[in-house]
Amino acid sequence: MDEMINILVVDDEKVVRDGCQRVLTGKGYSVLTAENGREGIDLLAREAVDIILLDLKMPVMSGEEVLEKTSERYPDIPVIIITGHGTIDTAVECMKKGAYDFITKPFQIDEFLLTINRAADNRRLTKKARQFQEENVRNLYDLNLEKSRIRTIVNCMANGVMVTNRNLEVVLHNPALMRLLEISREIEGPTPVTQIVNSESLATTLKQIQSGETSTGEFISQEIKAGKNTLRAISVPALGPDDVVVGTVTVLENITPFKQLDEMKSDFVNMVAHELRSPLVSIRQQNSVLLEGLAGPLLEKQKEFLGMGLTKIDQLLELINDLLDIARIEAGMHVQHQISTDIGKIIEDTLALMESRAQEKGISLTYTCNGLKPIYADPKSIEEIFDNLMTNAINYSPGGGQVSVSANGLGEYMEIRIADTGVGIDPEELPKIFDKFYRVKHPETREVMGTGLGLAIVKGVIEAHQGTIDVESTLGKGTVFRILLPVILSDKNA
Repeated sequence: MDEMINILVVDDEKVVRDGCQRVLTGKGYSVLTAENGREGIDLLAREAVDIILLDLKMPVMSGEEVLEKTSERYPDIPVIIITGHGTIDTAVECMKKGAYDFITKPFQIDEFLLTINRAADNRRLTKKARQFQEENVRNLYDLNLEKSRIRTIVNCMANGVMVTNRNLEVVLHNPALMRLLEISREIEGPTPVTQIVNSESLATTLKQIQSGETSTGEFISQEIKAGKNTLRAISVPALGPDDVVVGTVTVLENITPFKQLDEMKSDFVNMVAHELRSPLVSIRQQNSVLLEGLAGPLLEKQKEFLGMGLTKIDQLLELINDLLDIARIEAGMHVQHQISTDIGKIIEDTLALMESRAQEKGISLTYTCNGLKPIYADPKSIEEIFDNLMTNAINYSPGGGQVSVSANGLGEYMEIRIADTGVGIDPEELPKIFDKFYRVKHPETREVMGTGLGLAIVKGVIEAHQGTIDVESTLGKGTVFRILLPVILSDKNA
């Protein structure tokens, strides 16, 4: 709804004032009246007025004087001059001095209202324009204030921040970025990102983001080298109107201390594992000699204790071997010699080794295969995968059941499924089962011994072969592990 327009009628003739008030009030206008210029000026100081109807010839203060003062004090208020035929020339001069329009006495109602309506529209537009201008000024102030806050926050961040535009030029950065990249010179204005970051992989990533090859909500994390430092760079698209990619934002974090700590941890694990394994192997050999009676006859109780000791030593050796495997996987050294490998043969051999253990628990083993092709793999590592998964399937199927293994060719990949009808895994535990040292808790399998490293090793080995592993499980019904491994295509054999 339009705001009420207030009109001030300044005329020394009461008939004119009353007539204007009657006509304009009937058309929805609010009307104030003054019988001379001085009274009109006083009303303007007290009341909000949108349009002034001003007679030229008045006592006390003339219309020309009122126009002069209103033009100076209230330049936005349209002033319509009321004039007789003898003073039209004066009215025209008043328009040159800032009056909006003039009307002559006696009034023609239609012409009178047309002039008033035109002035009212002008006043509304002027108000709206001023409102927009004030909002723009306020928005610009808020924008400048927000930019200042953002720049302050960015400059105080410990991590490096780099913002690029559509042309992959750096338009915003902070001191931390320059420190991490070991850049001492000042950067002024947009600068190509390749002149700041000496990393081809990061430049390629930013180009992919800029070209829209990645989804708008996706962030890309990668490691880059900067002198002696290792940095983690997390890059995301910067979006403009209509979610159009207008640039990129990259945050760089110095992860050198974490890499060094990880190396120290791996070195420590390797050192401790090697230092422990040698004496344990020696102790095991000595106990085996004693248990076999090569150092003299033993009583049954002595044999029992030596057997228990050998079992504990074997468990420690298994833990040490797992720790060494994890350390090699994390160092990227676990899978070293990949050759053309027959997966079907490895599965069959592993099932043959597991047969006696399965029979002891009353578990049936089945195997099916279809369309198998060889893969590039480290046979020893692949054997370790199936040994671990099939052992788990048997151990976590107490009181009988079935373990089924299937291998099927799926184009460029081979799918291996290892399913059991055991106790299953709680849905809350599924995301954690590939974590190091995590073991599934179930009252029926408390006696199952393990290090909690087996599935972490399985996942690491499969990923080292460019494969994937996932799991589905239902409590009380069983678990299915699904592995995908790339096969050797025929054109590679040519």
